[in-house]
Amino acid sequence: MDSGTVLRFDAVRGYGFIAPDSGGEDIFVHANDIGELKNRLRSGTRVEYETEVGERGLKTSVLRIVTPSVARSPGAGDDDDDMCDVLLAQDFTAKVTEKLLHDAPTLTGAQIVQVRRAMIELATRHGWVES
Repeated sequence: MDSGTVLRFDAVRGYGFIAPDSGGEDIFVHANDIGELKNRLRSGTRVEYETEVGERGLKTSVLRIVTPSVARSPGAGDDDDDMCDVLLAQDFTAKVTEKLLHDAPTLTGAQIVQVRRAMIELATRHGWVES
């Protein structure tokens, strides 16, 4: 098996990429090929994998998580594509609060707390935040 690091993985869209330790082109990862592991892949996750040639190049055929990723602070290693990093729950809450105060200034404190709770629950369920 080869080894590498998950560059990014979007469980909602169902795909991502691994940077091989040996260098070369990134390896495509599709959710259908990795089963329930799709819910555990994050940027920075160390993995071992086997590859096969797919329609568009190399892709994983077997995947095993070696070391889970650590949550990163916002701004660390920003990508310029549209996949997101996993945020710490407190950072996510702060961002939601700032956005609500800016864009919906008529909300009461109680309403903001209610919306934040719902947002953090949703984000946790989808793996967008870590504790």
